[in-house]
Amino acid sequence: MARVDPAVAAARGAVRTALAGLGPGDLVLVACSGGADSLALAATVAFEARRVGRSVRSRGHAVRAGAVVVDHGLQPGSADVAARAAAQCRALGLDPVLVRRPERPERQDRSDRPDGAGSGGPEAAARELRYGAIEEAAAETGAARVLLGHTLDDQAEQVLLGLARGAGARSLAGMPRERGILRRPFLGLRRAQTEAVCAASGLDYWTDPTNLLPDAGAAERFTPLRSRVRGRVLPVLEETLGPGVAEALARTADQLRDDADLLDALARDLLGRARAAVAPGPDAQPGADAEPGADAEPGAGPSAEPGEDVLDVEVLARAHPALRRRALRLAALAAGCRPTDTTTRHVDALDAFVVSWSGQGPAGLPGGARARRACGSLFLRAAPTGTSDGWTGVRPPTTTQE
Repeated sequence: MARVDPAVAAARGAVRTALAGLGPGDLVLVACSGGADSLALAATVAFEARRVGRSVRSRGHAVRAGAVVVDHGLQPGSADVAARAAAQCRALGLDPVLVRRPERPERQDRSDRPDGAGSGGPEAAARELRYGAIEEAAAETGAARVLLGHTLDDQAEQVLLGLARGAGARSLAGMPRERGILRRPFLGLRRAQTEAVCAASGLDYWTDPTNLLPDAGAAERFTPLRSRVRGRVLPVLEETLGPGVAEALARTADQLRDDADLLDALARDLLGRARAAVAPGPDAQPGADAEPGADAEPGAGPSAEPGEDVLDVEVLARAHPALRRRALRLAALAAGCRPTDTTTRHVDALDAFVVSWSGQGPAGLPGGARARRACGSLFLRAAPTGTSDGWTGVRPPTTTQE
C-alpha cells in the first residue's frame, strides 16, 4: 500500500469529520478562491466525498461535492483568477461549480474615521459580500453544508487582531468550526500543511498579493492588517517566545468559545426578560427623552416608535455587570450594528443609560442606530436604509466576526 503524505492524511481526516452525518446525495459546496488552503480543501473533499458512509471508514453512500468561487473584482486579473480556480475545481470532479461576482453597494470607506466607526474597513465589507454570495449559492443549489478553508494560522491571526482591538471573549474566541451550514474542517491544520496537500496533489495554487508584505525598497501599497500580523507579528512572537505560539492562540480561542457560548446564552435570556418586562401604559405617549428625575412617572409606560427595541431598565440593572453589558451589545447587534464597529465605548454609553442615568440625551450607535432612555425603559432604534455615512442594505450581523 502506497504511503499517504502526512499532510494529506490529516486533511482527509478533518474533512471526513466535517462530512459525517450527511445523507445520500446531499450536496456539499467548497468555497474556493484558488489559494492553497481552499484548493487543498477542494481536492480533499473531491476525494472524501466518494467515501462517506455510515462510519468514517466505510465506503457506503457518497455525497455530492461542488464549489463556489467568489470574485470580488478588487484586483486586476481577478476574473482570470476566479476562472482558473473554477476550472481546477471542475478538473477535480466537483460539480456544480459556481462563480459569483457580488455587486458592491455604494458606501464611503470609513476605515480612517477617528471614532472607530469604520474599524471593519474594506476587508470587513469584502467579507460580508463574500459570505452573502456563498449563502446565496448554497440556497440556490440546496447545499447541505458549505466548507471553508480557514486554517489554524488564520485562527491565531484572528485572536491577535481581537487582542489589538481590546475586544471581549467572543471576539477572542475566533472563528467557530460550525455555524449554520458552514464548516471549517482545517482549523486544526497549519497553512504549511495545506500547501503540502497541494504539492502532493499536483495542484498549482494562487497566492493573493495582498497576503504578502512589500519587498524592502518597493513602492508602498495597501497591505491588509491581517497580512501584517501574518508577515511581521507572528514571526516575531515565534522568535521571541519559541515555537507553538499559533497553536497556543488557537487553543485559547477554543477555550474562550465555550465560555462565550454560555455567556451569550445567559445574555440572550436576560435580553428576553428585559423585553418581556416592558408593559406600555394605556395612556403612554411617544415623546422626547425624560427629564432628570422624571424617568419613572407613576402609570406612564413606555411607548416605542416603529422599529424600536424596548428593554426594561430595572431588569437590566439587577443583572451582573458582565452579563448586562453582553446583553446590551447583543441588543446593539440586533439593531443592525456591525460587530467590528460596536466598541466598548458604545457599550459604555448603553450601560450608562442603565446604571448612571442623569437625563442624558440619545446616544449614537454604529451604522446610524440610536439609543435613548425614557419612562424606565431603554429604546434602541435601527438605522433607516441608506444612512448618512453611506451604509445601506446590511444583513443582520452575527455575534462572531469571521
